Amino acid sequence: MIVRDLGIIALSTILVHNFVLSQFLGICPFLGVSKKLDTALGMSGAVIFVMTVASAVTWLVNRYLLAPNSLAYMQTISFILVIAALVQFIEILMKKFMPPLYNALGIYLPLITTNCAVLGVALLNMRDYPDSLARATVHGLAGGLGFMLALVLFAGVRERLELCDVPECLEGLPITLISAGLVSLSFFGFQGLFA
Repeated sequence: MIVRDLGIIALSTILVHNFVLSQFLGICPFLGVSKKLDTALGMSGAVIFVMTVASAVTWLVNRYLLAPNSLAYMQTISFILVIAALVQFIEILMKKFMPPLYNALGIYLPLITTNCAVLGVALLNMRDYPDSLARATVHGLAGGLGFMLALVLFAGVRERLELCDVPECLEGLPITLISAGLVSLSFFGFQGLFA
């Protein structure tokens, strides 16, 4: 029963309630890093790690530090501090072991700290899964996997757009936004898949 519940949480988070394509969280890195597939994969890996670990750590911080001491009003600031520490850890690892990817991601890597999808998953966990660390962690992992799915799909679309003959008035940002809207629209087909 628990495995089934975790599977439903994962699939609904990836497909139905995708943070980028259905809830429109994390649009800045979605548009900024999706020009090339390799940078999209690198950013996705970093976001998956940060979302998963942040979900678990922020759940523990809320459960054992904030809630017992009536400090629920400190959730946002404490969650941002946890996320910032995790992003710094990722940044140090990438700079040391993957310098080309670190350089390719540029400013978007530190922006994971302020990525509203990462903070959003932590806050949604407090609302939807306040009594289950496993569900909150799976929700974070699935949120990261959904982010990766959206980013990789859109990177493929943008790489194909480079080869297309786009009208001059739509070149650049306009065709990018139209394409993002069409990719997002395709995910609304999953609505109603899970209750």
